[in-house]
Amino acid sequence: MIYLEPYHFISNYNKKELEKLDKKINIIYRNYKDPIKINTILKIKNQCNKSGRKMFLSNNIELARRLKLNGAYIPSFNKSLNFKYKKSTNFQLLGSAHNLSEIKIKEKQGVDIIFLSPLFKVNKSNSFLGIYRFNIFSNYTKKKIVALGGINKKNIKKLKLLNCDGYASITYLKQQQKINDVRK
Repeated sequence: MIYLEPYHFISNYNKKELEKLDKKINIIYRNYKDPIKINTILKIKNQCNKSGRKMFLSNNIELARRLKLNGAYIPSFNKSLNFKYKKSTNFQLLGSAHNLSEIKIKEKQGVDIIFLSPLFKVNKSNSFLGIYRFNIFSNYTKKKIVALGGINKKNIKKLKLLNCDGYASITYLKQQQKINDVRK
């Protein structure tokens, strides 16, 4: 079986939730509603370091570097090509895209991994890629691809049909942890 690297998006620090998540899950902190709180980021970073996880900060490469995180995540709405980003082996740049033009923008931004979304139907969008279009889009780049959007218990096995290197979740991985807690 091919190993797909898991990523989980969080918008706040919850020590108990982080402790319950599988240690293989990488964390992406993104909170676009509140001002950046360095203290919160450092708490998440420390928690990730203790468990051997990677941590990424959304939409702030400079701060992610300054805080010595594993990398930064550039959302699809950030189309700037003016990043002062120097490639480094211990710092990864992740970015999300929804279509071919956004894939090309992410390549120009120098991302290492592209999160292609939404794979499946999600509440906040009427359109989604589906397996066939996802695979076509993923063939338009040589970058690593991560599946994002609408992944749940019913469709998780369909990831085997994808041309991807990982998957990302906002709610699925947290829900899976709750199911595992009930089973214990």
